[in-house]
This record gives sequence, C-alpha cells and structure tokens, in this order.
Amino acid sequence: MTGSLEGLKVLDLSRFIAGPMCAMQLADMGADVVKVERKGKGEDTRQNKPQLNDQSLYFLSFNRNKRSLELDFRCEEGQAQLRQLISKADVLIENFRPGTMEKMGCGWETLRQLNPRLIMVRISGFGQNGPLSQRPCFDAIAQAMSGIMSISGQPDGPPTMAGTFMVDYASALYATIGTLAALNVRHATGRGQLVEASLLESAVSMLISAIPEQAQLGRTMNRVGNLDRFSAPVNSYQAADGRWIYLSAGTDALFPRLIDAMGRQDLIEDDRFNNYHARLANNGAIDAVVADWVGSLPADEVVALMDQAGVPCSAVATIDEVLQNPQLKARNQLVDIEHPTAGTYTTHGVTVSLSDTPGSIRRAPPVLGAHTHEVLAEWGIQKGEQHGSH
Repeated sequence: MTGSLEGLKVLDLSRFIAGPMCAMQLADMGADVVKVERKGKGEDTRQNKPQLNDQSLYFLSFNRNKRSLELDFRCEEGQAQLRQLISKADVLIENFRPGTMEKMGCGWETLRQLNPRLIMVRISGFGQNGPLSQRPCFDAIAQAMSGIMSISGQPDGPPTMAGTFMVDYASALYATIGTLAALNVRHATGRGQLVEASLLESAVSMLISAIPEQAQLGRTMNRVGNLDRFSAPVNSYQAADGRWIYLSAGTDALFPRLIDAMGRQDLIEDDRFNNYHARLANNGAIDAVVADWVGSLPADEVVALMDQAGVPCSAVATIDEVLQNPQLKARNQLVDIEHPTAGTYTTHGVTVSLSDTPGSIRRAPPVLGAHTHEVLAEWGIQKGEQHGSH
C-alpha cells in the first residue's frame, strides 16, 4: 500500500513551524520532501532546547519523513542550483519574509516560467502584499493582532495566549489544504499556481462569531475563562481531590442527564434552569451548583458518573497522562521513532487516517545535509551545478 502523494516532489525551504508542518503533512502522505537548509548551519530551530544528544526536540517534531540538502542561498551558484531543483519540483514551500525569494531570483513570475507545473506555497505573517506585509510576525503576534488573545483567559485577568502555537498549526493546515486543492486543479489543467496562507488571516478565521457580533450587533466578545460562550453549565471544576475536570452539559438533551446523575431533579423545575436560554442567562447560578457537587467527589468518580450518564467529561490531563492514554495508543497516535543520533524518541503519529492509502512514518528527521548528494543525483542535477554543495 503506497501513500496518497507518492511520487510528488516537494522542496521545503521553510523554517520554524507553519512551513515545516505543512511539508511534513505532505511527507506523511507519501511525498518526497527535500528540506533545503543553509549550508553549515541548517535551520535555526536545530539549536532549540531541549535536546536529545544534540538534536532539538522542536526540530524533530516538524521534520520527519524529509531528506536534508545543504545549499548556500547567498551565492549565485547556490541560487542557480536552487532554480535547477525548482525546475524539477512539483511543490515549493517557503515562509521567508515577503520579497526574500525575489531577491534570490526565485520570485513567482520567474519560477512559473521555469516550471509551469510548479505549485508555490507561500506562508507569511500578513500575506505577500498589503500595508503590513513587510512586518515580522510570530504566532503570538498573530494571536494578539487577530483578537484571539483578547478573548482568551479569565474575565478579570490579562489577555492570554494559547498554551501552544495554534496559529502556526492552523496556517500549516490551511497551506496544506491549498496545496491539495492546487494539485487537484493541476490534474485537470497541467498548470501549477500560487498558494498563500498567512498567520493573521488564519488566526482571524478562528474567531467563531466574533466578527458578525461586532459588525452587525455592536457586541464585543470578551474573555470568559473556561466557560462556554454559547451554553451552560460548561466549565472546568475542581474535584474533592484537587484535580480538575471539564464537563459539558449545556444542551437541553444533556442537562437532564447531568442532574439525574447529581440526584438534583428539582433543578429541572427551576425556571432559571429548565431550558437552554434560561441556563445561559443564569450561568453563574447553575455553575455554582455544579461546582459544589463536583467539589464533593474525587475526579475519577465524577468522570465515571458522567460517562455512565452520557455527558461529555474529562479530567484535565497532564502531558504525562496523555502519554498513557489508551485511546491514543489504540489509534497509533503515540509512536516511537529511531533517530541516527538522537536515539529513540516518542512523538505524535500520523493524524489523518486514509483507509486505502494511509500515511506512514518512513524516515526519522534528517541530520543536516545527510541527503545532499543523494537528492542531486536522483533529481538529475549536473555535476557542474553542484558548486557549493559538497
């Protein structure tokens, strides 16, 4: 059984998360992804801590299933060699600051002449044009500028960023979707196209209904902590043993199940709680009732009772507990990879499941430049064009 993108040649010029993650999705699905890195130094995140035997766990997390080719981007020979590689590629992924590729003689107009089938994927902070296009951007900047930070955290606390780089991940997934869409068009027309994703636009796409609420209703979405904006009771609650659980019983189907399990059928007679809109209007009151009940029992008992009642509920897991999760193990979502220098390490599995052409992990993340000669030979780059790659 082969991967769904087998035979697809991808050049990954990107750094950090959004670009490498996009390239890794394609690699997991079977594409031949060549990570083109700065000669001698490689991608900056190779230096990130923590490390296993001098290999950065951050780098290892976004670069499996790739081969590494070293290139001197700064010299003309290196840039000429890059164009040679691009002329033979199906997909090129980059997330430099807008204008950088153009300075290397690798702008879209140049490359589409060189390779009309090329799909060029550009991931940036704010897009390739517009008044902010030249500003630097990281995930947290996009969370701040998009308003995500203003709606995250406790109502009486500061604006809070997510605990992970979710905008980078979302941008990677949008770029992957765009790449697959462009490949589908290319099957029909034989022509590639330019695909763009930006951190700010990806972040703004995750604002739920905040944009129409503000624009049409003049209502500003605010921070609500761990409450649900749209139903109640939903929150994280502390159990008697000090552990936290998250419980969601806000719909009219779920609420009766919760109060049955609590032995509080009287609540359904209370006008404040007997329907969806009433509970939302009296969120503070119903939340306090549930918090008292959860606080009287150990966390495992609450979760067991909710499972029995069919109410969505989970203990708030530590990462250590995630590693023991039987569901993730059953679905092959925690895998061990053997790396030539880092040794064996555990990471997330292939996330998308395809029945006929499943993704797979075929290669550990590459050591810098390990595949330079192999790729140049396979891709048919002439000896005279290998200057600066030894």
